[in-house]
Amino acid sequence: MYTNVCKHCRKIFKSRFKTYSCQNCKKIDNDHFDDIEAYLKEYPNSNALQISEALGITAFEVLFYLKEGRLNISRGNFEKLSD
Repeated sequence: MYTNVCKHCRKIFKSRFKTYSCQNCKKIDNDHFDDIEAYLKEYPNSNALQISEALGITAFEVLFYLKEGRLNISRGNFEKLSD
């Protein structure tokens, strides 16, 4: 049995496996992930700050999905923007 802390509401809860969202916040978590996934399909070379600004969620949350293993890091090519 694991003691977990919800990343959205900070509630402490127990579960059989390590998880980062309580049952009450699971829908919020899935909605945010679906939004991130759709954004990355449209803009595949985006970083956490760009995703955060476009979707109105924190960059920390985007990085947390990387930590959870739900998102993968891709090595893309970046170009310098003209002034």
